[in-house]
Amino acid sequence: MRRRQADAAPLDEIAAVTQRLAVLLSAGVSPVSAWGYLLPAGPTSPLGDAFKVRENADQPLPGQRGRGDAPRAHEEPRGSASEPAPVRVIAAAAQAGSHGESVADAVAAEARALGGQTGDAWLGLAAAWEVATQSGAPLAACLRELSASFRELGQLHRDLQVALAGPAATARLVMALPVGGLLVGVLMGFDALHMLFFTVPGWLCLLTGAGLMFVAQRWNRALVRSAGQADATPGLLLDLTAIAMAGGGSVPRARGIVHAVTERFGILGHEPAVTRVLQLSESAGVPAAELLRSEAQQLRRDARTAGQRRAESLGVTLMLPLGLCVLPAFMLVGVVPLVMSILSSTLGAF
Repeated sequence: MRRRQADAAPLDEIAAVTQRLAVLLSAGVSPVSAWGYLLPAGPTSPLGDAFKVRENADQPLPGQRGRGDAPRAHEEPRGSASEPAPVRVIAAAAQAGSHGESVADAVAAEARALGGQTGDAWLGLAAAWEVATQSGAPLAACLRELSASFRELGQLHRDLQVALAGPAATARLVMALPVGGLLVGVLMGFDALHMLFFTVPGWLCLLTGAGLMFVAQRWNRALVRSAGQADATPGLLLDLTAIAMAGGGSVPRARGIVHAVTERFGILGHEPAVTRVLQLSESAGVPAAELLRSEAQQLRRDARTAGQRRAESLGVTLMLPLGLCVLPAFMLVGVVPLVMSILSSTLGAF
């Protein structure tokens, strides 16, 4: 069970938290209490049964003491590095809410510490929470949309891993072939090891092969990194604007709230898309919120399609470093010294 939970994708963990928050809020749980209900009931990881609803969300949170409780020396501080990332974020949000502090700021602080795509996703959740709080809009619907987006991007991450698995396994196999070739040469009675390590041509082959393998490794990483460059929260700016509009305020006020929140959390978005949708709403005389959500859904579909296209092409492009670097390195390290040893033995016999 622990192994399965440890292998879960970070974006799936965030999607699980977001979905549970949406369900709790839809059921009438207050936003302050919702985070407390998501805290693990025991020493478990944040997936599956770990997010159990606590019997009393008003009980002291991990790292807090109830009234009259004496400090415990063995208590671990909230948000320690030994805890899984979702647990740290949830604990920070729950404790901030119980102290009357900003939940969004607590989530954002943990998100910045995490960094990367996972941190961006948590920042998206923090921004949605803050916009809804400032505008007075319902949060559950937006959290459901964000949860779906996180799950789609989590699937994209798994697609990239699957696309990489085949070429990576082949590269590892080819990496072992030079050693096998040298061993075969030794067993056949040829001094391939001496030829590789104690002759000038052998050293040239070894250094060139090592350089090619280094280039292949960097090339592989660059290809995977470029294939994985996806917005963690596509359409977020549109969703945030829809949330602000749902609060009943004017368009300028809604956009002002969204601009302030995104600038505060360092979130980028599609401003032209928001402007285009709002202009359409004004000219057609229809509510903007539904149009904004529809456009956000379209951006997420486009992001998923683009991600799938990159994942499919990655399996092909990863063959380039394999063919241009790994295989030549195998020839230089595993084959050329053996051939040189055979020729040296043959010529020495005459």
